[in-house]
Amino acid sequence: MKPHRVAVLALAGLLPFELGIPHRIFGYSRDPEGRPHYETLTCGLRPGPVSTNADFAVHVEHGPELLATADTVVVPASYELGQVHERGVLTDELAAALAHIRPGTRLVSICTGGYVLAAAGYLDGHRATTHWAYAEHFQRLFPAVRVDANVLYTDDGDVLTSAGVASGIDLCLHIVRRDHGAAVANDVARRTVVPPHREGGQAQFIERPVPQPQFAGTAAARAWVMDRLHEPVSLGDLARREAVSVRTFTRRFREEVGVSPGEWITAQRVERARQLLEQTDLPIERVAREAGFGTAQSLRKHVQAALGVSPTAYRRTFQASGGADGHGHTVIS
Repeated sequence: MKPHRVAVLALAGLLPFELGIPHRIFGYSRDPEGRPHYETLTCGLRPGPVSTNADFAVHVEHGPELLATADTVVVPASYELGQVHERGVLTDELAAALAHIRPGTRLVSICTGGYVLAAAGYLDGHRATTHWAYAEHFQRLFPAVRVDANVLYTDDGDVLTSAGVASGIDLCLHIVRRDHGAAVANDVARRTVVPPHREGGQAQFIERPVPQPQFAGTAAARAWVMDRLHEPVSLGDLARREAVSVRTFTRRFREEVGVSPGEWITAQRVERARQLLEQTDLPIERVAREAGFGTAQSLRKHVQAALGVSPTAYRRTFQASGGADGHGHTVIS
């Protein structure tokens, strides 16, 4: 099967880190035979050098015509958006470039790249986010967009946006997970040495960027839980791992992770259930026990709340598309 083509639009003043995110994340996504799921290419408003916010430029081989061939278009942030950022209006050259995009193409922005999608009208009526420092300005400039300033990314079907900088990694991993399942996304995350899914939103980084150095963290307790997701775990168990009170542990956990310990554990169990549903033929009752939900009814409740579908429907979707079983073999149903 032909790889899904991703076109990354490089605009003047771009951030090199963000430009590299789609290439790195999508480039590691492969099927069990090692074939790439994506082909990621970069284009500019014209071929040639594109300035960055660093002390170097990047040379882009493709012009905007590449956008007409893309299945997904990614717009990273730029510090030289000019009237797009100031007045929410596209330049003629940028408007002409975006006109190449075919209807139905998936559109993705990283950080303030969302200004470009919004100025083009692609975000009207959609839920979207951007860097927290620009969220209020973004909402004033684009009142037809439903801005959520707290989340790391939004997924509104074929329109997806991320918050500042590193949240572009979260969003690209989410796209891989949505396209090819949790097992593939987790493999990509391992290869890039990042968490496969971060809980919480931008607020945790605004309010407390770095934990106080004199306080111990909760990483050891989280690692302990990950080895025991199938077992009952209490707040008391977690607090004892860190030798602190339940109240202190709960406060530190929320400061570090952005959600309560219970919410985090539930999310990890849902992720474990996803892997089992994609990669094995275990009965639903067994999946529930292995993921720590205990009963099939509890599993259905939490999977439906997190993914919007029942466990059986989720399994059917990925197995019908040729997902891998627990041994890396393709499942045909």
